[in-house]
Amino acid sequence: MFKYFPTNYVWNLSVDLAIEMGARIGEIEVMCAPLQEAAKAPDAAGTQAFRQTWVAMADRLCELAAEDEARGRLLSAGEKLRRASSYLLTAERLQAHDAPGRIALYRRQQALFIKGSRWMGDRVERVEIPYEGTHLSALYLPATGLQPGARAPLLVQVNGLDSTKEMKYLVGLPAWLAQRGVSSLVVDQPGTGEALRLHGLTARFDAEHWASRVVDWLEQHPAVDAKRIGCEGVSLGGYHCPRAVAFEPRFAAGVCWGANHDWRDVQKKRLQKEGDFPVPHYWAHVCWTWGAKDIDDFMRIAENVHLDGVVEKIRVPFLVTHGAKDSQIPLKWAERTYEQLVNSPKRELKVFTDREGGAQHASFDNSINAGHYIADWVAETLGASTAV
Repeated sequence: MFKYFPTNYVWNLSVDLAIEMGARIGEIEVMCAPLQEAAKAPDAAGTQAFRQTWVAMADRLCELAAEDEARGRLLSAGEKLRRASSYLLTAERLQAHDAPGRIALYRRQQALFIKGSRWMGDRVERVEIPYEGTHLSALYLPATGLQPGARAPLLVQVNGLDSTKEMKYLVGLPAWLAQRGVSSLVVDQPGTGEALRLHGLTARFDAEHWASRVVDWLEQHPAVDAKRIGCEGVSLGGYHCPRAVAFEPRFAAGVCWGANHDWRDVQKKRLQKEGDFPVPHYWAHVCWTWGAKDIDDFMRIAENVHLDGVVEKIRVPFLVTHGAKDSQIPLKWAERTYEQLVNSPKRELKVFTDREGGAQHASFDNSINAGHYIADWVAETLGASTAV
């Protein structure tokens, strides 16, 4: 794990995630060098300082992109805009949920992501899925080389506690799947991304409720093979995904990128100061995410967030992955999920170590080899290709 800030796990996690999304080390240095003292400050003061330097770099990249645009150099401009979006995303993620300007920051990174992607020639498309009188937003990327009228297998990808669809997309799994002939739908499910920030849709333990609406939408998509739809979840998505696959029989496969078998137990341990937090302002963040009025109410909600009695219902192929050095979710919970997959016709537990990288939580320290492993497994399972 790359530790720019020796005493601050949450900030190191953010920097490592930014690198996985495509940050440049020279820009990391410019943004982080002034923050060594701020990294030791309380959350409110520290995250404000973090925000200032990261937004300043995004502003600089947007200015450079405008110069490229004026010269017709849209490929260069697009790459800068999308990198700027990742820096804004990183800064926004660390803010308190009610921090002034947070929503404006979020909307700006969304716009830069879409504009930058278009200028880069990326085929990613923002789509909306009808849900509860509003919609769930998602990023759709078709498989490479998909011919008109053809239908490809697809992997639905869902967030963890504090990730967004843009973050998951930029880490790279959709592109790696597309190379293998598998399309992607990266969803901001309730409690994450647009669903939470713009529509007030809070998380719910019964993930199949929203996952089934996603499958309904995909069944009508002309380029999707409805018999070959898989589901993947990262971090807390390692709870949501198995739950969805267990109770939505139209999913043909499932993957945990970081298992999360008993999140209620993790919360009890965090109350006792055990394990690392993924974001600052943690307890306020989880109350916001889950629609709880206070910590006691949140802990009551969290009692439902476990997979005992659930995983046994899965009857399709399932891959469980975990980092050997995960300091947020103990490895034992990945082993528990695997052990309970007794009715899966093809179950696998893959633990990533220092040898291949990705040994930290959800492989945020080095995602590419872990991501390729997952992409290969999905391609093999859904009948796509692992070679050109």
